[in-house]
Amino acid sequence: MIVVESFGLRHVEGFRELFDGASSPCFCRYWHFTGTKNEWLDRCAHRREENLAEQTEALRNDDPSARGLVALEDGALVGWMKVAPREAMTKLTSLPVYRTLPFEEGTWSIGCFLVREGARRRGVARALVSAAETHVLAWGGRVLEGHPRRSEAPLYDEEAWQGPERVFIERGFEAVHDVAPYPVYRKVLLAATT
Repeated sequence: MIVVESFGLRHVEGFRELFDGASSPCFCRYWHFTGTKNEWLDRCAHRREENLAEQTEALRNDDPSARGLVALEDGALVGWMKVAPREAMTKLTSLPVYRTLPFEEGTWSIGCFLVREGARRRGVARALVSAAETHVLAWGGRVLEGHPRRSEAPLYDEEAWQGPERVFIERGFEAVHDVAPYPVYRKVLLAATT
């Protein structure tokens, strides 16, 4: 059975193992890195521990940029999903494809997923997205957005790091920017009050 929890300091070792097992050096700091593309690539290639240290420090300081959910199976961390206030994901809001999206107060964005290889295609991403709705409301959010990659050809697992598009559709998200290859799906969790 898959259990989803808010990412906390008790999960850091499993988080590290998950990213190491996938040979992923970002430790979910991509959306917050403000340097150039080459500086990011250099950091990931030569100083990957800085990404984990930055994520851990942000978590320790309750920085919204460290928010996310973890999926556990038999106590082992098998999945991760970045979900944070859109304004905390500076790289997302600066990308030309997303820059023109209207901003709504209380919007949280799902940035990425990582699922342990042996746990893929068993509903981990679906469980994370489903649980995000409750967690985002508890964190004060009202709107949840997903940014999957759309492709005519099947994507390799490593190419679907922003989540499977079908999961957002199945969970009742609606396309608000229906342009391939980067559509945006949104689900209103709590209507705005006037």
